[in-house]
Amino acid sequence: MSFFNSIGRSMTRAPRNVKRSPTPTSATSTTFPDATSPKSASPAPASPQKALYLCSPFVEAALVKGNFKTIVMLPKYVDIMEWVAVNMFDFYTNLNEFYGVLTEFCTQQNCSTMSAGSTLSYTWINQDRKHVHLPAPTYIDYVMTWVQNMLDDDNVFPTKSGHDFPPSFPSTVKHIYRQLLRVFAHIYHAHYAQILHLRSEPHFNSLFAHFLAFGSEFELLENKDLRGSSSSPVGVGALAERWKQMGILGG
Repeated sequence: MSFFNSIGRSMTRAPRNVKRSPTPTSATSTTFPDATSPKSASPAPASPQKALYLCSPFVEAALVKGNFKTIVMLPKYVDIMEWVAVNMFDFYTNLNEFYGVLTEFCTQQNCSTMSAGSTLSYTWINQDRKHVHLPAPTYIDYVMTWVQNMLDDDNVFPTKSGHDFPPSFPSTVKHIYRQLLRVFAHIYHAHYAQILHLRSEPHFNSLFAHFLAFGSEFELLENKDLRGSSSSPVGVGALAERWKQMGILGG
C-alpha cells in the first residue's frame, strides 16, 4: 500500500488502539530544517580501493537473514500512520545511539564536509536560502536536533488517543527519512572502520537494511541521496545494489 496515496483515508480513521513507543523529551519545534537539498561535489577520480563495507565478510554481516521486505510490510489491522510513526521513531533512536559512540571520531578536523563518497557531498540551505558546506558533526547535530523536536511535537507525532496525524505528516516523514539517510551514508563512508572496531557491523548493517527496505516500501527513499549520480553509483548506493543482488532488499 502506498503511504502517500493512503493519506485521505487515514485522516478520517477511527480512534487508535495501537500503542506507540514513547518519544524522547526535548524542546519542541514545528518547522522544517534548512537541510533539504543534496549537492554533488565536483567529479573526482574513483578511488581504486573498495570501501570496507562492500568487502567480504563485512557486506554479508547481519543479525537478520533473508529479505527485509517481510518485516517492513504493514501488519494487518494496523493504521499506516501509526506504523510509519513508530518505525521512524525507532530508526532515529537506534541511529542516534550509534552516532553517539562515534562523535569522538566525527570532528570538524576529520570530517570537514558532510560527505558520503568521493563524488557525493550534502549541502545545507542557510537562512539566506544558499547552499553551504558544513562540517559533518555540525550538519548531523542540526539534523538530529530537528528530528527529535519533530518527534516531541504532539501536533506532528500525536501520542494521545483521538488526536489525528496532520495532513502534512507524509511530507514531514519524507524530510525526516532523507536526513537520517544522509547520516547513515556519512557513517558508512567516514566511520565504518570504527564500526568494525566495535564489532558492530552486523547490527549496523541490519539497521540500515531495515531502514532502506522500509523507505522503499513506503515510498520515502530517493535514489539520488544514495547514488550521487545515476551513471556512477557511489557510497551506500553501491551497498544497496549489492544487497539487492544478495536478495536482502527488493522483491
